[in-house]
Amino acid sequence: MEVCYQLPVLPLDRPVPKHVLSRRGAISFSSSSSLFGAPDPRQLSQRRGAISYDSSDQTALYIRMLGDVRVRSQVGFEPERRSSHPYLCIDFRTLHARLGCGSPSSSSGTERRVHRLLSFQRYLHSSRLLRGIAQQIPLPILDEDYSGQARCMLEKVGNWNFDIFLFDKLTNGNSLITLTFHLLNQYGLVELFQLDMVKVWRFLVLVQEDYHNDNPYHNSVHAADVTQAMFCFLQEPMLAKSLTSYDILLGLLAAATHDLDHPGVNQPFLIKTDHYLATLYRNTSVLENHHWKSAVGLLRETGLFSHLPMEDSLNMERDLGSLILATDISRQNDYLSRFRTHLDQDNLCLSNASHRHFILQMALKCADICNPCRPWEMSKQWSEKVTEEFFQQGDIEKKHKLEVSPVCDREANTVGNIQIGFMTYVAEPLFAEWARFSDTRLSQTMLGHMGLNKASWGGLQQEQSPGSEEAEPSAAATDSAAAAATESSSKEIPQGSRES
Repeated sequence: MEVCYQLPVLPLDRPVPKHVLSRRGAISFSSSSSLFGAPDPRQLSQRRGAISYDSSDQTALYIRMLGDVRVRSQVGFEPERRSSHPYLCIDFRTLHARLGCGSPSSSSGTERRVHRLLSFQRYLHSSRLLRGIAQQIPLPILDEDYSGQARCMLEKVGNWNFDIFLFDKLTNGNSLITLTFHLLNQYGLVELFQLDMVKVWRFLVLVQEDYHNDNPYHNSVHAADVTQAMFCFLQEPMLAKSLTSYDILLGLLAAATHDLDHPGVNQPFLIKTDHYLATLYRNTSVLENHHWKSAVGLLRETGLFSHLPMEDSLNMERDLGSLILATDISRQNDYLSRFRTHLDQDNLCLSNASHRHFILQMALKCADICNPCRPWEMSKQWSEKVTEEFFQQGDIEKKHKLEVSPVCDREANTVGNIQIGFMTYVAEPLFAEWARFSDTRLSQTMLGHMGLNKASWGGLQQEQSPGSEEAEPSAAATDSAAAAATESSSKEIPQGSRES
């Protein structure tokens, strides 16, 4: 029987009941293999994660946006599924591992038990941190040398050459928590908004844990990289002199949560596999809606803004959604056209709250796809990671006899082809307009890096295809990138956005 469980907070000096299990951040949970044995079906359990369901409801569509969702499982009841497709209730965290091991049944029971144990240990470690209890035995890697180097890096967090990969190693994989917490304090937002330090820390811990770090690209390091880029944009003169503290808090939170609980596959995959997320959001900005509602769930679960008036808290959640929904690449042309019109008419007024919000949307969009604008060594790493995630999705599609999505076929595409197409049709138009808006040294640096990186990928393509005079993106890569950049949408601006 498929149920969703969450480990409740227990005193550290009490034994853990055998029926307690933890599964955080997954889209679904199977109780078939438990470290401690099968849970009591009569036990009322809680679920911490973005998606949960009540087994008495055949639609199985409950979004976790009201704090902890309580799920009652019934003895002998098998949840009715809408179709027989294997991805309807699958845990996306195990997709790639299953692909490498053959059939799902080939995973040994020992491996599953170890996975449960690691989750349980991670929960106990987090619960101590959340209560503000110092670690009795600090992790060996977090010695003074590593911590000192991490602090030195944070002193240059506004540098566009900031190496997020090195920073993640120095923080023992906690780059998102450490970076975001530092920026909130640097702006004085914790004190200004009278935020509870323990709640802030707990929120950031849960945010980082709800990213799937087995995703090659859409993981917590990507979220930390986007947050750092967002900080660089917030420091630009046009924004620094105009944005309010509310705008800055909103921008940093949106950057940190913009891909929360990303499953490592794209929206077309969810739609064609009839996944319940696609049904829930009616095939519209499926992932972005899911990221937003997941973030709202964590805000309410931790009570980060519970001390604020209800109206202010709801406005924050709405505006957070507006920023996250703007990262939907299928709506790139909508936002770019609107941005271009504002610049052509020279009518952007950053004293206007709706105009500031729109610029925050554009800044987050730039931060989200800024990898081609980074120095070559970092840009190349990100390119390889995102392409590998594409290819892993293609491998899954082939294995299950599905139509392979564009740019996801590793036999028909290369990293260089995909990157040249992406830069040509998606990144260059966006960053050219951003440079018109904020013509600064940073904007010119980003455009310069992108030009050099595009040339470097072209050179690598020529080396791989010595018979061709000029490296050209593959048909699949260019078609997909062009479609993403030029897709015209008749949908309205997402709810919560502020129109000018």
